[in-house]
Amino acid sequence: MKPIWIVDDDESIRWVLEKALARENLATKSFPNAREALDALQTSVPQVLVSDIRMPGESGLELLQAVKAKYPGLPVIVITAFSDLDSAVAAFQGGAFEYLAKPFDIDKAVELIRRALEESLRESGVEQVSAETPEILGQAPAMQDVFRAIGRLSQSNVTVLITGESGSGKELVARALHKHSPRAAQPYIALNTAAIPKDLLESELFGHERGAFTGAQATRRGRFEQAENGTLFLDEIGDMPFDLQTRLLRVLSDGHFYRVGGHQPLKANVRVIAATHQNLEQRVKEGLFREDLYHRLNVIRLRLPSLRERREDIPLLTRHFLAQSAKQLGVEAKRMSESAMQFLSSLELPGNVRQLENLCNWITVMAPGQTVEIKDLPHDLTHGQEYVPPPLTAGIASVPSTPSMPPTPMPAQPQLPAAALPDSASTGPQFSAGAYVPAAPMHHPLNSHAPGVAGNGADKAGWIALLESEAASMLAAGQPEVMDALGRQFESALIKTALKHTHGRKNDAAIRLGIGRNTITRKIHELGIDGAKDE
Repeated sequence: MKPIWIVDDDESIRWVLEKALARENLATKSFPNAREALDALQTSVPQVLVSDIRMPGESGLELLQAVKAKYPGLPVIVITAFSDLDSAVAAFQGGAFEYLAKPFDIDKAVELIRRALEESLRESGVEQVSAETPEILGQAPAMQDVFRAIGRLSQSNVTVLITGESGSGKELVARALHKHSPRAAQPYIALNTAAIPKDLLESELFGHERGAFTGAQATRRGRFEQAENGTLFLDEIGDMPFDLQTRLLRVLSDGHFYRVGGHQPLKANVRVIAATHQNLEQRVKEGLFREDLYHRLNVIRLRLPSLRERREDIPLLTRHFLAQSAKQLGVEAKRMSESAMQFLSSLELPGNVRQLENLCNWITVMAPGQTVEIKDLPHDLTHGQEYVPPPLTAGIASVPSTPSMPPTPMPAQPQLPAAALPDSASTGPQFSAGAYVPAAPMHHPLNSHAPGVAGNGADKAGWIALLESEAASMLAAGQPEVMDALGRQFESALIKTALKHTHGRKNDAAIRLGIGRNTITRKIHELGIDGAKDE
């Protein structure tokens, strides 16, 4: 990790920041003026830059402008006096990460620098991952399964059925399958079968001859002809009218079709990729979808996980969409604070990736300031859902929500060449990326069988019952902010107990609790806990 640069003409401020960051095992490099920092910038780059605004020679704002022109992703924290707030505003407009107002609390300064450091390290990771602007982003295991499937299918022309909730990115996967296929140089044509009126859908798919119906004044090529030698993506295939399903089956079966009003069969050399958010097996049982067409489409199945099942990808996707939105509008990309990012990752987001992208567009336009806090998010997201970080995180298993479309066994399908397919299950050659697994019971350190909690199971069950009883009483009495009140009591009890075990040494208590020194210092102050000492 690169050092943190401190630029200030006041030697005492440089000294205080150097010592405070050294205690955090963070390397620093100091400069008495902006000119020396600019000269050093020719040969090296800091991880974070902390600079005063008013200095002899070049100002901190000029230094900020020069840094941002060369390294736009480098977090810059500016130091300013209270009387200098106009300069702070100008600093934000110039892309500053945050500002420190003199006189500042050293613990808060270190905490802010740590936030900037985390942001810098995250940005470095994002730049490395997205250097080639991949069409699909995802580091979650379920998404890695999808990527592997796309790779295995890269030399195949086999029909693929993509399932997943609305907004999960099914068309992106279809485009990737085409892009990495032998047909990549040929047309990619997409059609949402749910968006076309039933009376027009047949003509959209197969085209029509002149005079085939009122208004057909000229012969028109349909999507199958437009996609000749390429790929045809049929989105929301589960909504296709039943009678059109028969015509589609005919094309998939023998590769021939007729234009509406035509009598000459046309040959279709098209790879079909279909997608749906519906449970096709259930629609087959209900007689709404042809079973023979289902088997024609369900040669290889890729199931896209919902965003709830890949929460670890939310920060990556959020930064990508914020950068993308900012680029489109020609503005500086907004940054999410750590608490705001954790809050976003905790949301259900039923609209999945599409909803997250729309939210990032909203943030870029509407959120005040460059660093976005929870209070800056849309009211309909935050109302009644205030995020409270859990006091303990070790041992909590993140269990994805049960997918809405668990696969139902169907009769065996014809086998395809093994070289073109992943290992097949008993239901036929179907690849289910992120396969559905029934959710296991969640293990939580507060559950009666969780390891590492003092006392036997009955004792733990007893205090949990008391907690539930207290919560029920407070809720019944209409007491506001129940979560905050009980959370403060819980944190206070934990910290007091840890301080007793460490004889009041807060640094040791922080280590025992698994939290940072600055965090426990802040909590002790907020909760009014006595008896703590630094050493």
